[in-house]
Formats: sequence, structure tokens, C-alpha cells
Amino acid sequence: QVIGGAGLDVDFSLESPSGLLLVSESRRSDGAHTVEPTEAGDYKLCFDNSFSTISEKLVFFELIFDSAQEEEEEEEEEEEGDGWVEAAEPEDTLDVKIEDIKESIETMKSRLERSIQMQTLLRAFEARDRNLQESNLGRVNFWSAVNLGVLVVVAFLQVYMLKSLFEDKRTVRT
Repeated sequence: QVIGGAGLDVDFSLESPSGLLLVSESRRSDGAHTVEPTEAGDYKLCFDNSFSTISEKLVFFELIFDSAQEEEEEEEEEEEGDGWVEAAEPEDTLDVKIEDIKESIETMKSRLERSIQMQTLLRAFEARDRNLQESNLGRVNFWSAVNLGVLVVVAFLQVYMLKSLFEDKRTVRT
């Protein structure tokens, strides 16, 4: 997401380690992409501002590595079972309860991490909007000052012109 700079747009591309172009976008201000890593290696991520050599851009990006496979495996393990409950020793029950607590803590941790990622993304949107508002405020203040200056000059010219209309330029003889 482009959060600062003129135009608020950049070109974006993503290449696989073998050089295959996975994602290519032109002059976008924001975007979200999901890519399945099909091959091992370094993926190339490029933000290109070469079409606008005069203005610089401020870009926010975040890489999220989703562990959806682990969650699917956990769900499959929960579904497995033959429905037969054996009598367990108290120590075994304690171990099972500790494992359940550990699993719930890990689930809570992953959900909190996703919440943090979403809040970071929302902060990026807010930063882009704040930068845009600040630049608009600067423009509004500048043009307001120019209009105020023109207004004051016109007011003085009108007063001068009115005074000159009522001036008596004849000499008075006494």
C-alpha cells in the first residue's frame, strides 16, 4: 500500500525463484495477493516507481506466512477416533488436560498474531489517509492565504479609489 507521495501509485511485481512472473500490477495504490509457495528458494518482490522519477513514494507492505496446513492437521486429528473410551489413570488425564491447555494457548497465540497483523494493516490505511489529509491541509492553507492577500489588496484599492472620487482638487480662494 502506498501511504505517501505524489499520485499514491506504484508498479508491483512478484517472481518465483525460477524467474516465473507470478503477480504484475501497474500503478496501483494498494493490493493484497495470496501466493502458494510451489518451489523452494528466494522469491523476488519489486515495487517500481521508475515512471515517476520526480516524486518519491512511501510504501507499506507486510508478508504474512499462513500456517493453514497445521490447522487442517489438528482438525483431522480431532476427527479421528473410534468412539471407544477407555478408563484412564489420573496421571494420564492430567497429561491430556495439560496438552489441551497447551493447544488452546497455541490457538489463542495464532489468533492474537492475526489480530496484530490486521491492526498493522489498518494502521497503514490510517497513515495513508493522514498523509493525504495533511497534504490537502497544506494546499488549503496556501490558497486561503493567497485569497486573503488578494482580498486585503482589493479592499485597500477600493478605499483609495473612493477617497480619490471625493477629493476636491480645486484651489479655494479666500
